[in-house]
Amino acid sequence: MDEGQARELLGFLHLDTRPDIKGQATGYILGLTGSVEGRMLLAGRPDFLEALLLLTGDRSLAVVKDSYHSLINLSVAAATHGALAKGLPALLHRLLDPGYAFADQVCTLLSNLSREEATCRQVFRAVQEEGLGLAQVLEAFCTEGYNKKAALHYLGPLLSNLSQLPETREFLLDRSRCVVQRLLPYTLYEASAIRRGGVIGTLRNCCFEYKYHEWLLGAEVDLLPFLLLPLAGPEEFPEAEMERLPVDLQYLPQDKQREKDPDIRKMLLEAVLLLTATKAGRQLVKEKGTYLVVRELHQWETEPDVLAACEKLIQVLIGDEPEAGMENLLEVKIPEDVEEQLQRLDREEERQQRQQEMQSEGPGAQMGSQGLSR
Repeated sequence: MDEGQARELLGFLHLDTRPDIKGQATGYILGLTGSVEGRMLLAGRPDFLEALLLLTGDRSLAVVKDSYHSLINLSVAAATHGALAKGLPALLHRLLDPGYAFADQVCTLLSNLSREEATCRQVFRAVQEEGLGLAQVLEAFCTEGYNKKAALHYLGPLLSNLSQLPETREFLLDRSRCVVQRLLPYTLYEASAIRRGGVIGTLRNCCFEYKYHEWLLGAEVDLLPFLLLPLAGPEEFPEAEMERLPVDLQYLPQDKQREKDPDIRKMLLEAVLLLTATKAGRQLVKEKGTYLVVRELHQWETEPDVLAACEKLIQVLIGDEPEAGMENLLEVKIPEDVEEQLQRLDREEERQQRQQEMQSEGPGAQMGSQGLSR
């Protein structure tokens, strides 16, 4: 599509354009966003992005649907986030409107936008500035049937992305509120892996705050059983070992199944590993028989990434205590050359992941908030 064709197409993307022509134009754009080349072309055109945002308020439901799906596909690319962030106020109000028919599309779009830290901060600020607040987002997430027309499962990844920010973790871990406790049952939520994975990602991010570990592991929250139960299978243990486990993990039925999604299993293991960062946390995690669950998981697991996460945790659970001054594993000083090498590996892994996402042409929204829609 050359510049002349682009200008002609853009001329049709107005609210006052004749409905049939406007529908053809948005349908054509949706088709473009289904290919890598089309997404790359439109990602560099803020004028098209702003026009599509405007058309999410059109009278035609077909135009609105196509516009949202195009924006979801385009929002996979971080290059689009600056232009799309201009629509945050309207998008957030629609998201939390219990009667809005396209709240699921809004939710998926916001999940994609909030994945990058810079735009994540913009989403967080917009939530505060629009007078909505994280409490209202959490209420929508935890209220069954909040919106009769939308499942809102992608609020899970949105919360997970927002919990990258210390301000969000501070809200979730506020001891004077019952916030993080409301999320715990969703670690076993069978109706949606998207919602379940989003909650577990949120809990994992909260576990970076080591000053809360004893509280999270204590009776007031009792986080550990909610992380271990999805990892547990139907194995029987000797009586002495069984008694070491939390009550919720004892005498599980023969048809007990582990979490099916390997990415979620990995996040659960990472959360438990984070809880072992301090000496007090390690002691509490070890006392609850965590090694028994992880040992059986390791024998059952076939995914290499999850096996590696298992082995890291097992090393901590059965290894010697760190030497004096290194008890807090999150505060250990890493040599500069090692840190640079780790950062380089992280950047390379992220680059490869983005490359794979841009090459993906399959329909449907994907875990990790990178949604493609048709």
